Amino acid sequence: MLGANVRELRQRLGLSQEDLATKAGVDAKTIHRIEAGESLPRPSTLRRLADAMALEGADRERFYAAGRSTSPTALVPAQLPHDISGFSSRAAELARLDDILGSVHDGSAPTPIVLISGTAGIGKTALAVHWAHRVRGSFPDGQLFVNLQAFHPTGAALTAIDALRGFLEALAVPAARIPVDLAGREALYRSRLAGRRLLIVLDNAGHADQVRPLLPGAPGCLVVVTSRDRLPGLVAAEGAHPVDLDLLPPEDARELLAGRVGAARVVAESGAAEEIVSACAGLPLALVVAAARAVTEPDLPLASLAAELRDARLGLDAFATGDPGTDLRAVLSWSDQTLSRSTAELFWLLGLHGGPDIDLASTASLAASGIAAVRPAMHELTRAHLLEERSPGRFTFHDLLRAYAADQVRVHKPEAERVEALGRVLHHYLHAAYAAERLLYPQRDPIALAPAEDGVTVLPVADADAAMAWFVAEHRVLLWAVSAAHDAGLDLLAWQLAWCLTTFFDRQGHWHDWAATQRLALSAAVRLGDRPAQAFAHRNLGLALASLGRHDEAAGSLSTALVGYRELADDVGQAHTHNVLAGMHGRQGRHREALREALLASDLFGARGQRAGQARTLNNVGWYHTLLGEYEQALAACRRALALHDQIGDRYGAANTWDSLGLIHHQVGDYPRAEASYETALGLWTEVGDRYGEADTRRRLADTHLASGDVAGARAALREALAVLEDLGHPDAGEVDAKLRDLAGTVDG
Repeated sequence: MLGANVRELRQRLGLSQEDLATKAGVDAKTIHRIEAGESLPRPSTLRRLADAMALEGADRERFYAAGRSTSPTALVPAQLPHDISGFSSRAAELARLDDILGSVHDGSAPTPIVLISGTAGIGKTALAVHWAHRVRGSFPDGQLFVNLQAFHPTGAALTAIDALRGFLEALAVPAARIPVDLAGREALYRSRLAGRRLLIVLDNAGHADQVRPLLPGAPGCLVVVTSRDRLPGLVAAEGAHPVDLDLLPPEDARELLAGRVGAARVVAESGAAEEIVSACAGLPLALVVAAARAVTEPDLPLASLAAELRDARLGLDAFATGDPGTDLRAVLSWSDQTLSRSTAELFWLLGLHGGPDIDLASTASLAASGIAAVRPAMHELTRAHLLEERSPGRFTFHDLLRAYAADQVRVHKPEAERVEALGRVLHHYLHAAYAAERLLYPQRDPIALAPAEDGVTVLPVADADAAMAWFVAEHRVLLWAVSAAHDAGLDLLAWQLAWCLTTFFDRQGHWHDWAATQRLALSAAVRLGDRPAQAFAHRNLGLALASLGRHDEAAGSLSTALVGYRELADDVGQAHTHNVLAGMHGRQGRHREALREALLASDLFGARGQRAGQARTLNNVGWYHTLLGEYEQALAACRRALALHDQIGDRYGAANTWDSLGLIHHQVGDYPRAEASYETALGLWTEVGDRYGEADTRRRLADTHLASGDVAGARAALREALAVLEDLGHPDAGEVDAKLRDLAGTVDG
């Protein structure tokens, strides 16, 4: 739709693709790809095209509407795991699910909920995912999927507030617009789902309260929940449709085996196939693992596999309880023995890793081996269905398989080896996170890490974008790593790893995680008796709590940090803490208190010769003086800050201070100087690559243009600001767009 719109408008104006590209300031290939429907333009590109074609009023709005309908944010989420290969049986359950789906179409239920329950390994996830793939065409707005991990062996269940964040990100809500509290996230989530048709799969739920915040509030969607429990509260209060799974009857079990190994093979050795089915006791997970051996060795008779399974079960007779889990353990014991020795040992070691998934570098560290050595073993485990490669290079396994691996590593590996292996993988995360943190925030005061020990693999990170991508991929694994280090008594590692995560958590708005990891860091620092680390953890905990709006708690943590730094005679630590307090008071509109804290920070930085810190806090001093109407003091502070920024070559700090100077000049009515200051700031923002800083300065520049009567200049500045904010997905975009609309009918002065 957009491509045809661009082509029609361009031709109406008599422009070639090259002409339009030149006027819009884009590459001619971009115009070609847009018109051919091969490219989804950014909002800033849409705006430049609208300007180049002089679109105004209703024409401009129609053009934007066409762009929004094909923009990346309009793409539907598709989070379902891949469909289950060779899925068979469960015909009755599939028919029941199809019947429930009908209630979505006829509107007889506000939000139909399916609850698939049954014992571990019974095939709940397999059924939910397979059926979801069958019916996803009925949900044109996409599919959401989350593993709530309620039965994870480490107890690391995913909270509803974290699950909501993942769903909101999948629904194209920028990180900066995601509320910090559960109620806010619920409300935004339900608003995003209103009027849309999505299929939502909530896997491995533990209780109804984990599910309720994730339910839509309006008709049109369908929710599928899987759980080992029957969740009677969800059935009674929310009207969930229960679908209980039992062990497979013999005929369905044979069908599953045939679907995996081939019907001809099962028919040819029907007796052996019956024995394999019997050995697996109708548990789908056991059948899948057993079948994997047959698939990987197609020339091995099923009779041989059946005999091996028989021997494995006999070896476990002393533990027989009638529980199908015993039969699964027999199958896993047998499967374990068929692996190469090195692969089996790696599988056991994976039981030490409590994160939701693991990559090859982490696996190599766990095994004290190179990536080239572990890659074939991971593929062998995947072929044996003991692991699953959910995404390229990232592996996970069923909770029961994880528990079995953890049991086997305790049996086969002495405690000293287990402790060393856990230490290696945790040190991998520490050194990888530190390298990524240094790329995200190179100006930050570093900490001293011991060199990575032998056997730890750390891959280089190319740049800040790659560092952020690494943090995003490893987010939940890193939460486990901090907790595991703390629980294992690796206290230095625990607080240092928590230190490495602060910038990522702050920039992505993961303030709950920030606070939780800093509490663990504080506990570790107390056990170490490391007073500087304790003060640092209190300061960061205060900053996280302030970001969450919990100002009273934040003030307590920051006060404790100040006391600690004073006792240590650490003026720089005190300065940083006063600066945090200034920001907290500023967000509360308490500008006089913010000014006082900023002055204290500036003086302390200055006394210690910390010019970078002094310059940035002097800029804050000038800012708060400005907000208080004390323009002479503001000007003096910002000029001092600018001199220091120039001495040390801090262009980022200089950009901030030129922006502050622009506001001061504007407030006193010196509009030419204000414009010149803002233009200088814009040049510096471009140099340092801070696009939000650029947009923020352009907003204030627009105010100055308006004040001086230059309405056209104000419109231009706001359009540039809006283009950047829309590209960033920043919540301020709506405010700027509204202001631009208000100016639409204003006559140029």
